[in-house]
Amino acid sequence: MTDIQTRPSPRATLLETDDIRRALSAVQDPELDEPITDLGFVRSIDVMHGVGGLTISVHLRLPTSFCSPNFAYLMASDSKDAIAALEGVDRVVVELDDHHDSDLINAGLAADAGYRGTFRHEAEEGLDELRWTFRKKAHTAAMERCLTELLRANRNLPESDIGRIPLADIPAGRTKTALLRRREALGLPTHPDAIVLVDHEGRTYALEAVPMALRRARSTRISIDGNAHFCRGLLRTRYAGSEADQSARPEGAEPSTQHTLLPVTIKEIHQ
Repeated sequence: MTDIQTRPSPRATLLETDDIRRALSAVQDPELDEPITDLGFVRSIDVMHGVGGLTISVHLRLPTSFCSPNFAYLMASDSKDAIAALEGVDRVVVELDDHHDSDLINAGLAADAGYRGTFRHEAEEGLDELRWTFRKKAHTAAMERCLTELLRANRNLPESDIGRIPLADIPAGRTKTALLRRREALGLPTHPDAIVLVDHEGRTYALEAVPMALRRARSTRISIDGNAHFCRGLLRTRYAGSEADQSARPEGAEPSTQHTLLPVTIKEIHQ
């Protein structure tokens, strides 16, 4: 029995629950690099018809009550922005349930106070900086997946030669598609001659530094995948039936190849 609920509006509307979920699929958990819809973080969606248009109410849930407040706020804020951008939506209410900072986060969202306006002196950095940090990690993981697949397919390829592999040599598929999207998000080149193994600023590695760069990238990818697996399990333990809302993904598959990323820049109100 899933927690996802929909209260149908009294009159026909242009938007259905599936449209809302589709919009929410663009919202990523910044640390796990997966859509909140795939992770099962969307607890309920209510669609209500009003005089000025639709009112959409969404409740979110997280694996623990002590998940990082800045991650929690980012996901809730992105959810509100993603739904507000839909045609016909007049009002959006997004609330985070069962978190130790739920009251603070929900009040900040309701007032459109922004991250720093919500957390004030506790906000050490803005959401733009936070988002950028995790975009870099997501690129590193996507890059490692592509290069590791290439090494496994060609056992005779020296690891040191990986540093000279262009995008043209990466076979088409979901991992390459994900890498191209991650590169676009960072402003990195995506033409066929572009070197795959680069840092977030597009700098290549010296031949002798390639093995260590690949190992560090692998460590980042393993950490992301491991945390995602752990959090999925915690959510299922905390909320009975939530597994029905979690999308399964193939072993080793890039978690978010089918979803559009939200822009890096978001609104902030500094108070």
